[in-house]
Amino acid sequence: MTLSIRLTHAFAGFDVDVDVTAPPGVTVLFGASGSGKTTLVHAVAGLLRPDRGRIAVDDWLLLDTDAGRNLPPHRRRLGYIFQEGRLFPHLTVRQNLLYGRWFAPRDARTESLSRVVEMLGIGPLLPRRPGALSGGEKARVAIGRALLAGPRLILADEPLAALDEARKAEVLPYFERLRDEVSVPILYVSHATAEVARLATTVVALRGGRVVACGPPAQVLADVAAVGARGASSVLTARVVAHDADGLTALDTAGGPLWLPRLGALPGRTLRVRIAAQDVILSRDRPSGLSALSILSGRIADIRLGDGPGALVTLAIGDDRLTARITRRSVEALALAPGQTCHAVIKTVAVAPEDIGSGQGRDDGGRLTGPL
Repeated sequence: MTLSIRLTHAFAGFDVDVDVTAPPGVTVLFGASGSGKTTLVHAVAGLLRPDRGRIAVDDWLLLDTDAGRNLPPHRRRLGYIFQEGRLFPHLTVRQNLLYGRWFAPRDARTESLSRVVEMLGIGPLLPRRPGALSGGEKARVAIGRALLAGPRLILADEPLAALDEARKAEVLPYFERLRDEVSVPILYVSHATAEVARLATTVVALRGGRVVACGPPAQVLADVAAVGARGASSVLTARVVAHDADGLTALDTAGGPLWLPRLGALPGRTLRVRIAAQDVILSRDRPSGLSALSILSGRIADIRLGDGPGALVTLAIGDDRLTARITRRSVEALALAPGQTCHAVIKTVAVAPEDIGSGQGRDDGGRLTGPL
């Protein structure tokens, strides 16, 4: 389902002017505090009526100020996932889930309770009350409640911001399953690059109430205008090949093998791997005698020199792009130029677990392999 958001709105000292059309999947609103993310979410939810705008999910028109249409929040068919979960403390998990179902229109296409419970792994939690749940468990129940409401669109407003890293790692795979297995589009708000790389189908980068970049995560996260030189990173597609006895996992990329600390994914599984530009070293010749195990080969697609001593060099590796943040002096010393073959050196331990996510959600045989 295509999500279309076009709106303008003026606040005191700040105005928003956005025109975005996103394909099916997870659309992530990405940017620092004050960039306009909350304004967009509130407008989609019906909590803010913009000065002028049009918001639609395919042919489901939520707002059209020119036509005088502005559906109230309760008629917008939205599933909302908040930071705190906001579960009813006096109801069991099962009752919280069914409360979402109670709001689904009779003609709504909804997931079955059993499927949602299985997908989110919350079967053992059904008789409990929210007070007996961890933060990660509450988040999974909140996802289920939103899904069972039969929504045309799910809003997730920084749903992991209140969780520690361990709980985030627990919940992220379930959002990946939601993306891969459910047809409902998701509008997801985040300022965490790792979440964006793992979850997004489309990234809308905002700054000062304007869209500075919009596209696939691999494209936007490498865009200095969107993330800044220090935040630049790449998203590579890799397939799990084998798990070795020494605790490493071998992955296959278009540029060669990539070695990471052991992953909980079956051989054949396709993954997304985010690599920070500052963690990549370049060499004109294939290096040897290094402690780093991963050496990927590609051709230089682009060189961007910064105003200071830094530079960003992007390699084309198959259909992927890998960006390295190095110095201008290094660019000159290596005589780098577009079209040259170049080798990227990546330390195995430089890639954190939160930077690795599901690419497709299914293995080669089409069987669901579960969360990574």
